[in-house]
Amino acid sequence: MKFRRRPRDQVEINLASLIDVVFILLLFFVVSTTFNRETQLKVELPEAASGSPPDQAEPRQLEILVDAQGNFSLNGNALLSNDLNTLVGALSKESGGDNSLPLVISADGKTPHQSVVMAMDAAGKLGFAHLRITTTEAEAEATP
Repeated sequence: MKFRRRPRDQVEINLASLIDVVFILLLFFVVSTTFNRETQLKVELPEAASGSPPDQAEPRQLEILVDAQGNFSLNGNALLSNDLNTLVGALSKESGGDNSLPLVISADGKTPHQSVVMAMDAAGKLGFAHLRITTTEAEAEATP
């Protein structure tokens, strides 16, 4: 006895509705996501290999010097304390509230990183926008 086989129906999964659901989920996550923009100082780092001196046309600028031990000096005047509040107070007094003045941070090569970050933080708290970090020109390596 010979049985006839019934033809099987092709089973297909409809992907159109799945694509719609994924697209709606994607839109939901994009719309509901919040992005935090961290505040930061924009720093113009000079090239150390070939640099040029700053323009002499700038009438007045503030310069923070940081020595190897992390002691601060503002425009040649040493600060009594090396904390953030002292530096912020000295900067605001010296600038007279004018945060459009250019600010130069000169630090020793062996200065602790925390001291330079503290100087940048003080500048950021007062709203200084023109910030420079000075470097010395790299010496050409002598070839034997």
